[in-house]
Amino acid sequence: MFLKNSLNKSNYTVVFTGAGMSTESGLPDFRSANKGLWKQKDPSKLASTAALNHHVEDFIAFYRERVLSVKAYQPNQGHHILAKWEQSGRIQSIITQNVDGFHQSAGSQRVAELHGTLRTIHCQSCGTVYDSEEYVKKEYYCKCGGVLRPSVVLFGETLPEEAFQFAFEEANKAELFIVMGSSLTVSPANQFPLIAKENGAKLVIINMEPTDFDMYADEVINGMEIGKVLVELDQEIKSS
Repeated sequence: MFLKNSLNKSNYTVVFTGAGMSTESGLPDFRSANKGLWKQKDPSKLASTAALNHHVEDFIAFYRERVLSVKAYQPNQGHHILAKWEQSGRIQSIITQNVDGFHQSAGSQRVAELHGTLRTIHCQSCGTVYDSEEYVKKEYYCKCGGVLRPSVVLFGETLPEEAFQFAFEEANKAELFIVMGSSLTVSPANQFPLIAKENGAKLVIINMEPTDFDMYADEVINGMEIGKVLVELDQEIKSS
């Protein structure tokens, strides 16, 4: 009820999504992704600038599996509801930690991808951008000879400035800030809910497990799938 009332009252609502949003599509989360293939290796070490520079074959093999995995799944009903709410003006933007592009595939347009995207790859040397389909076709090198790498933020890299600035501005504008499916353990992304709260926004956290930021929230919803929460909320809004 609090979330529904807050959503109805808010003139500027920003949604922040994490891995829990994507796992409801069936997509494995980052650290469990490919665990059969990579049980002898730490995915976080493979997703690094060190791996790109010094273990490029392992790096490419890991990310090819991630690209194939994303292409095997689709946006879920939660993604589609958020896209519909954006189109109707009920929410104003999405800040996401996810790199699968499901929000855009569902129709959302004002999306800050804090950790980049697996939808494209680019040349580490000259910057030329390609579709990630190149990885599917096992094409790993640019015409200039440089290595093609996913357009994601690797360990050892900073967040993309444009996405970070957009997210910062949106968090400052928010009257209602809703976290969906993030454990809020990754910095600096986890600062956006606090920025919104400090600027007077109502904060709602929807996550399967409790987070360290729950103490700052006006409402916390644990143990429920995001899609189910959104479907019920959408039906309540329609009938009210």
